Amino acid sequence: MKLSKQFCVVAAAAALLLGAAANAGQQRPFAIPGPKAEINPAAKAQFGCETVPFDLSQGLYCYGPAAIRAAYGVDALQAAHLTGKGQTIVILDAFGSPAALSDLQLFDSVYGLKDPVFIQDTSLNPPPFDPSNADMVSWTGEIALDTQWSHAMAPDAKIVLVAAKSDQDSDLTAALIYALNTYHPAVVSMSFGESEWDLSNPSGLDDVNAWQSAFQQARHQHVTLFVSSADNGVDTAFVAIGPNVSFPASSPLVTSVGGTNLQFGTATNAAPPPSGKYQAEEVWNDGFGAGGGGMSILMSEPDYQSDNVPKSVNQTLHGFRGVPDIAYNAGVVGGVITAWAIPNGPGFFYIFGGTSAGSPQMSGIVADLAQGQGGNLGFINPQLYQLGGSGLLKRLSHDVTIGNNSVTEETTQGPVTITGYSATPGYDLATGWGTPNFGGIQGWMLSDQGGNWNGYSH
Repeated sequence: MKLSKQFCVVAAAAALLLGAAANAGQQRPFAIPGPKAEINPAAKAQFGCETVPFDLSQGLYCYGPAAIRAAYGVDALQAAHLTGKGQTIVILDAFGSPAALSDLQLFDSVYGLKDPVFIQDTSLNPPPFDPSNADMVSWTGEIALDTQWSHAMAPDAKIVLVAAKSDQDSDLTAALIYALNTYHPAVVSMSFGESEWDLSNPSGLDDVNAWQSAFQQARHQHVTLFVSSADNGVDTAFVAIGPNVSFPASSPLVTSVGGTNLQFGTATNAAPPPSGKYQAEEVWNDGFGAGGGGMSILMSEPDYQSDNVPKSVNQTLHGFRGVPDIAYNAGVVGGVITAWAIPNGPGFFYIFGGTSAGSPQMSGIVADLAQGQGGNLGFINPQLYQLGGSGLLKRLSHDVTIGNNSVTEETTQGPVTITGYSATPGYDLATGWGTPNFGGIQGWMLSDQGGNWNGYSH
């Protein structure tokens, strides 16, 4: 997917706003803010970018909640009154945001959603917000995306934003343990990560072990964990050192969410329901970023993966963990509308992308399913891979088969292209098992094939 020069400028500006790659021991948010979105005076859509051509001749196309819910069959869940009622979603982020609640309320008012029970928990004492601190500002964009879009997928779930003291691994791990002990959620969303290369040293491995211990606690409590897979394709380190993946997405104890570019609308342009329909998806790689995926250098391949992925994938992994497990719309080209007051004050909306978009939305979907099942789904990967390996997942997913996550990085020696992984039928290291399609979920959950997710979470 080629972008014009003006879109490349926007992408470069977003990269500057988000800052460079994280230092060792520091997690980086994966939300990518694109250009501002303008309210559409016509009743056809709330924002002009919701109806523009896919060829980008009129700017970036974008989506509101109705389009995304229809694309992935979440509207079918909500029509069956599965809205996350009685469930708690924890959004784990750093620092917090003074505009988190007002941004969420503005988003709700524009899209006709009722405000959720929302808690921003700052008990871990993050420092006062400093608008001149680029790191803190980047996390407020992440928070806006996470809270609004988890709510869009699970409108009756309680949303709890747990604000870690900082984005250091030790503070975020402590925040996860605090969230598990305090809120006993159905699901936790983590839209951040750091290069495994940065963790492949004694202190980094200590951080990994601390995360793994917290993830084991979540598994014991039957809490589902989603982690975004990163935004720089196969080179998560941003230094052109070769294929690389992000942690904690590479942990075998979490469900890693990769990225796609979604086309929803007519054959030629974006359009909201009822005229808009699911058209196509490919691996996210649009000039603003690309979906993280590949082989871990720190984590062994779990049995649920090695027993169910194609032989060719196992040969590529050489006994190490592969990511992602699933994928979701992540493009800034085809991004999601998000209210974000921090850069310019209240009332502004932006087109957001990044694999950060997938983790909170999948968390909302799991909250819906947990309501329907009457209890937490717990660790879903064994069931996910068993369904995928048996071919039954095809009824609940869009199999993405187009595109790759190769990237070209600028170095002191000039541009270097790092060859990534291509989407293929079935499981692949660019989009995992593909993206959700829950249009037929009700009948499936009631069938013998649907089974009980909890039976695979122990």
